[in-house]
Amino acid sequence: MDSRPDVLVIGGGATGAGIARDLALRGVDATLVDRDGLSAGTSGRSHGLLHSGARYAEADGPEARECLKENQILRRIAGACVRETRGLFVQLAGDDPAYFAAKRDACDDAGIPTEIVDADAVREAVPGLAADVERAMWVPDGVVSPSRLVAANAADARDHGAQIRTHAPVESMTREDGRIESVTLDGDADETVRPRYVVNATGPHAGRIADMAGVTVSMRPTRGVMVSVAYDGLEPVLNRCREPADGDIVVPHEGEVVLGTTSVTVDDPDDYERADWEVERTVEECAAMLPAVADADRVRTWWGVRPLYEPDEAARGGRGISRGFHLLDHDAEGLANCCSIVGGKLTTYRKMAEATADLVCDRLGVDADCATADRDLPGASEPDRLDAFVREFDGQGPTDADIVGR
Repeated sequence: MDSRPDVLVIGGGATGAGIARDLALRGVDATLVDRDGLSAGTSGRSHGLLHSGARYAEADGPEARECLKENQILRRIAGACVRETRGLFVQLAGDDPAYFAAKRDACDDAGIPTEIVDADAVREAVPGLAADVERAMWVPDGVVSPSRLVAANAADARDHGAQIRTHAPVESMTREDGRIESVTLDGDADETVRPRYVVNATGPHAGRIADMAGVTVSMRPTRGVMVSVAYDGLEPVLNRCREPADGDIVVPHEGEVVLGTTSVTVDDPDDYERADWEVERTVEECAAMLPAVADADRVRTWWGVRPLYEPDEAARGGRGISRGFHLLDHDAEGLANCCSIVGGKLTTYRKMAEATADLVCDRLGVDADCATADRDLPGASEPDRLDAFVREFDGQGPTDADIVGR
């Protein structure tokens, strides 16, 4: 069976679902496909932080400002997909005070609101903090439920005419005269799609999908571990205020906290080592901020793979802290009807989708503006409805398994 949508979006994470939603709201006939359920990859395997931009402020001011803007948009449109917890950057004894000052100044430059509090005030706000906390800085971080967020985007796309095809892996592509002519789907779909345009939004798998299309996307995926432990009563996100390192973030959930993370390059985003040392180091380092997590019951452990773009990572060197995105138009490689969107982060998925949809609409001659920043996601104020979307699209990831369906 053949289908002929205007656009085929490959990849059912936040960015892919966001692109399908954006295109559908502009009246474009879109089909979204993923090889598993939605959120099965990077989006559903994060620590669930809704970034304020503070984490990137001193390394990439423009990206930090974009992060803050998207944070504010999601708070408006996403309802029960997010929790407004705030965040703390914590300086412990031995941490470089100059780094704390640089972080604060960079946040000021980026327009990120901050409030510095002394050791007594921060321990009063978070009683379980380590005794050697010297000071901390409040920032507008939050927590996001990626399973709900992705499913709500897919539901809005579907409600505006998009087809959502889960468990439909791409098996092959054919090219003709510098264009992708057809894409063969396997799994539950077992069909051939003949789109006018193809978007590769497959995160760390973008290189493999690009190879099928006869173009090149160089990725440097890295794995990171998350450990969820039983801990009740933590309200803000805790960030260790030091140079990026293993085990420097604690994200509050309901009756649990998620400890993260590591950064280890992998060759294959499907087949990589899950090393015990990563778990132990992450727990040990996070316990330096919140000592009780060292002996807390471990609820679940998972790894995620970051979709890092090789040229950007090579330019930065080492463990880069920026998470900007890159929209690659493959017309420059002789493939007129295909682009890839790589990099980025969950918090900025909507902006990534907007940039991609702008390019696609330009190529298709569609004159319609983005509406996703001003339109509430369906079910935003109804957690049960959001959770029904997650079930509909088989979209449950480990990040928010303690939240969805409670």
